[in-house]
Amino acid sequence: MPKGANAKTAKTNAMRVLDAHHVAYEAHRYDPGIHSADGVAAVLGVPTAHVFKTLVVLPESGKGRPLLVVVPGDRELDLKVLGQQPGVDEKKLRMASQREAESLTGLLVGGISPLALLQKGFRIFIDRSALDLDRLYLSGGERGVNLHVAVPDLLRVTGATPVTTHGGE
Repeated sequence: MPKGANAKTAKTNAMRVLDAHHVAYEAHRYDPGIHSADGVAAVLGVPTAHVFKTLVVLPESGKGRPLLVVVPGDRELDLKVLGQQPGVDEKKLRMASQREAESLTGLLVGGISPLALLQKGFRIFIDRSALDLDRLYLSGGERGVNLHVAVPDLLRVTGATPVTTHGGE
């Protein structure tokens, strides 16, 4: 059985991407009705700060490519702070609505993963606090599946740019 696979977890596109890059990971399946990072952290028995959520952010102008912003589950994204980060190239940003996020990604909210969207033209950013962790948990590309992956591997595969996503740092 390939790395990260187990008998009760069918492969998601995110897992296939990691397999193709020869990245070791652990897949964790839980009730897909759990949509919050707090809920996922409780089920996995880990701190919420280690469970990262992927948010879809749009330029307020309606021009430019959407962003995927990967942030710790215990933090709120500050759009103003994000807009000031090098490489973001948009000062005025807004959160995508659930409908927009699902339409743009083809994934359900709660299952959006940068690993499953590498070929979709999103710019990918990750909260720089991830750099303080060896491994983190993030969506496996569908509700009810999270992947535990090494941060350097995630950065290498996604090309995510570390940025500050909230004030107070």
